[in-house]
Amino acid sequence: MAHQTETLTKLKKGNELYLSAKSNPGDVSPEVRRDTAANGQHPATIVICCSDSRVVPEAIFSAGIGELFVIRVAGNVLLDTQLASVQYAAGHLHSKTIVVLGHTHCGAVGATLAGGAHGFVKLLTDEIKRAIGDETDEYRAVVKNTLAGVEIIKAKLADDHEALTAETDVLGAVYDIETGKVEWL
Repeated sequence: MAHQTETLTKLKKGNELYLSAKSNPGDVSPEVRRDTAANGQHPATIVICCSDSRVVPEAIFSAGIGELFVIRVAGNVLLDTQLASVQYAAGHLHSKTIVVLGHTHCGAVGATLAGGAHGFVKLLTDEIKRAIGDETDEYRAVVKNTLAGVEIIKAKLADDHEALTAETDVLGAVYDIETGKVEWL
C-alpha cells in the first residue's frame, strides 16, 4: 500500500456508522447535487463491487453524492470494461483509493463453486474460476477472488502513471451481508 489515507479512515468510520444505521447519513442534499452538477465530481474512492442488490457501497460506507465512483458487475469481476472505468476515475477524476469489495454469499462465486454457468454468465464464472483455482470454501473463494481483482488492477494499470500513482492505494475488502461489517484484507 502506498499509504493509509484519511480516505480509508473515512471509509472505515462510515462502515462503523452503517452497522447501526437505519438510513444513509451520506449527504444527498439538493445543495450537493447542484454543486456536483456545476463543478463536476471528485470522488476520493473507486469501489468495484458485485451487482448484488444487498451490496450498496454508498450505504455500506455512509457516503453521499460525489464521494464514491462505483463500478458494479456480478462477482466484482474485472474485465476490460471495468478496468477502463477504473482507469478513467483514477486518471481523470484523481481518485486515489481503489477498493475491490467482495461479499459473503456471492451468487457468482457460488455458481463458480457449483461448476460454472452457461451463456454470458460463463464469462464471469470463468474469470472467478481463474481467480480461485481449486478453492472449495465459499468464504476463502470470495477472498481469493477479491485479492485477484486487486492484483489485476495493479498489473494491468501499472504502466499508466496517471491512474496508479505512488499515492494510490489499491485495497481489497469483504462485506458481510448479514452483519454489515467490512473486513479489510
